[in-house]
Amino acid sequence: MAEVLVYVDHVDGAVRKPTLELLTLARRIGEPVAVALGAGAAGTAAALAEHGATRVLTHEAAEYADYLVVPKVDALQAAVEAVSPAAVLVPSSAEGKEIAARLALRIGSGIITDAVDLEAGDSGPVATQSVFAASFTTRTRVSKGTPVVTVKPNSAAVEAAPAAGTVEALAVTFGALATGTKVTARTPRESTGRPELTEAAIVVSGGRGVNGTENFGLIEALADSLGAAVGASRAAVDAGWYPHTNQVGQTGKSVSPQLYIANGISGAIQHRAGMQTSKTIVAVNKDAEAPIFDLVDYGVVGDLFDVVPQLTEEINTRKG
Repeated sequence: MAEVLVYVDHVDGAVRKPTLELLTLARRIGEPVAVALGAGAAGTAAALAEHGATRVLTHEAAEYADYLVVPKVDALQAAVEAVSPAAVLVPSSAEGKEIAARLALRIGSGIITDAVDLEAGDSGPVATQSVFAASFTTRTRVSKGTPVVTVKPNSAAVEAAPAAGTVEALAVTFGALATGTKVTARTPRESTGRPELTEAAIVVSGGRGVNGTENFGLIEALADSLGAAVGASRAAVDAGWYPHTNQVGQTGKSVSPQLYIANGISGAIQHRAGMQTSKTIVAVNKDAEAPIFDLVDYGVVGDLFDVVPQLTEEINTRKG
């Protein structure tokens, strides 16, 4: 069976959930071979093996932390040349998509971004995408070279499938461009204790109807009762009520959780583009004609200031 390279997104050896999802998808089309780079790379082996990696190619060097993107592209190119894989899978983050695009150009291959599913095909892997602001679903395959595919978080359930996970050193030679852009400083992101927005299984969002920074406490309380991430519409972000890092939509982040709860959000196409692939969508809006209701699985016509506190209280009661 052909091997499939999976780029490992990790923090000092702690593997992030989207990578484990990629391993599940990789097993559908071949034998997963993980590529872990940077500090703590060797420490990823146990988690990767538990979820199906037959081999773990590792390389630790200061360049991965000190410089942007290009050293990782050099390493993935070396892995492609060493393995001759059937495909390369990368998490669909901002950095992941840049890495994937540069790699595809380097190896002369086609690229598919923001896939939401992946399956084996007669002429290579076939990816499912949600395109044109989620108005259409397409099934696509790369017709030239080794397919490079970025996959949205929450596109597949994480499944344990113990494999050998043999750790092997990857030989990497950095090119002249690897040190072209240097990281001069880092500021740790302030932790809220909530899941990362794009990886969360549940997202609770607020929009124009929240009507102020002080009222986002209602949204946060509901999110905390569910162990969810907090999102916001562009209208709420532009008004300064919530940080841009939490914006969901065409000009913000794209999410695909198991459950998405939209509160006081009208459902403009720009917002829908960032959340329409959510598995179950619930909306609370006092306007029965709001476009968001065309999209939802469950809709509540009512004032969010009445509905959300009651919902939060009921959830907390059931949990207690």
